[in-house]
Amino acid sequence: MRLNRALGHACCARVVRAVGGIALSASAVVAQSPQDTSASPARYAPATLPGKGLAQHPFLYAGEWDYRKPAQTMFIVRNGKVQWTYSIPIRAADSTLQEWGDATLRSDGNIVFSRKTGAGIVSPDKRLLWNYDAPKGTEVHVAQPIGLDRVMIVQNGPEPKAIFFDVTTNTVLREQKIPVANPAKPHNQFRAVRYTKAGTILAAHMDWNKVAEYDSAGKVIWQVAVLSPWTALRLPNGNTLVSSNNGFVKEFSPAGEVVWQYDKADAAKAGIALYNVQGINRLANGNTIVSNWVANGIKDPKEWHGSVQILEVTPKKAIVWALRSWDEPANLGPATTLQLLDEAGIPERGDLIR
Repeated sequence: MRLNRALGHACCARVVRAVGGIALSASAVVAQSPQDTSASPARYAPATLPGKGLAQHPFLYAGEWDYRKPAQTMFIVRNGKVQWTYSIPIRAADSTLQEWGDATLRSDGNIVFSRKTGAGIVSPDKRLLWNYDAPKGTEVHVAQPIGLDRVMIVQNGPEPKAIFFDVTTNTVLREQKIPVANPAKPHNQFRAVRYTKAGTILAAHMDWNKVAEYDSAGKVIWQVAVLSPWTALRLPNGNTLVSSNNGFVKEFSPAGEVVWQYDKADAAKAGIALYNVQGINRLANGNTIVSNWVANGIKDPKEWHGSVQILEVTPKKAIVWALRSWDEPANLGPATTLQLLDEAGIPERGDLIR
């Protein structure tokens, strides 16, 4: 295991399971959005979208595999404008690809992030305050702050595990092994794992088609079958919210029953094509944020402009905000993770459901 304070190489790769498009009627083939100045028609969403675009919420945004650009960038948007960015080259020195995964803006202004070959903490003035380089043959897609002094990462690999760091002293506090379906294929294992307020580990097993919760001894205390899950979040009411590469969000009761879901058919009713649902949020008002990652579903990147990256849907599945921002000065790229900055709560204490 290698720990250092200098940013090592980083890489990314394609999401394992991509989802094809949904058929839209001729009425869904519309003119370009005012937010879209490219020559590509907006064939994957209406020209006029609900909400206020970039001005709807202040937010932190990061996405994986924007192969249109030489650098991968995360953004902070406030008052409808990009106020801060942090970038890494799309290809490292060994020609591997960068891949943003987790990204959390803490209450102290620093951002905890994963980058596939490691994790880090970056300051507002873009200094790397802490860094971890994953050993060769492993990947890191999970980096969750636990207070201001600790970070949990999950290291995919032949021996996958959660690793808890004291980032103030750069030491490992403990490790916990997590079983997987295929130890030989690290990239397929995890994209989002969460350490819960109850002290358990809630893991979305992408390669095992299930979500499982583990106690500190590694014992399974809850699980549910889900096709290719990306993110799993424990809600305050005890339910579990899960997103999937296959284009849906489902809320499960403790008994494993689906009590709410949003999927491709729901989005299609609004003329929106939904693809790979990666990051999700459950807001205090009950709405759900959906990150719609389109980079594999829409093969021609010139047509990405016609899609939406973010949806905010109510419990009754009405869309109150749909974000499409593919051009400068806010060329956000494909959507993996979003943190709303107008939600109450301290992020590093797990107050935000994301």
